[in-house]
Amino acid sequence: MSLFRKHKKELTELIPYDPATQHAVIRSSICTGEKIAGFKNDSDGHFTEVMLIRSPEDEEYFKEIYGIETVKIEY
Repeated sequence: MSLFRKHKKELTELIPYDPATQHAVIRSSICTGEKIAGFKNDSDGHFTEVMLIRSPEDEEYFKEIYGIETVKIEY
């Protein structure tokens, strides 16, 4: 079973992603350890949240649905 089918109910609509102007980022809190996946705008630094990352499988799901190979982690 693909990760997309496993998590299909979690994301009902994909957030638009433009690889020409944005890059994938996981924001990780130093204090709580909470991780949020999303996209950061290259020109102004605006971060668009996409989903909460609770496990390595969630990170793989995020990369799979957006066709991303690597995701930068920011603290």
